[in-house]
Amino acid sequence: MSVFAQDAAVYRCGNEYTNAVKDAKEAKARGCKLVEGGNVSVIQGARPNGASPAPVRAPAPPRSDGVEQRARDSDARMILESELKKAETRQAELLKEYNGGEPEKQGGEARNYQKYLDRVAELKASIARNDSDIAGLKRELARLPPARATP
Repeated sequence: MSVFAQDAAVYRCGNEYTNAVKDAKEAKARGCKLVEGGNVSVIQGARPNGASPAPVRAPAPPRSDGVEQRARDSDARMILESELKKAETRQAELLKEYNGGEPEKQGGEARNYQKYLDRVAELKASIARNDSDIAGLKRELARLPPARATP
């Protein structure tokens, strides 16, 4: 076992400790803080279940400009448009039921006002979620290449 003296200053940059910073200006620019008093020991943690050291991304499917790609884009567009139509229909139903914040009382809500308020709050949250879904679907549709007319 060999022990090395630490002559250089040690800096903490987020969760990383390093002595590779050349000067205080560089450390400040990188958002690092000088570690004072005591030695720093870094122990490499074990990876659970044999996980790989770095996140592995699945490779994107090869993009071809041929007939296959146009078919995939067309299928994706049809699915997104269908989902958008369903979401917009659902939004119209929710807004109709919400009735501007005063939906009709149902069942035991006439006697239990808190139950009514809870349903109104749930309707409002559902409208907000659905609105967010619609915006996301529209963004996804905008990312797709424009639909080509089939001959």
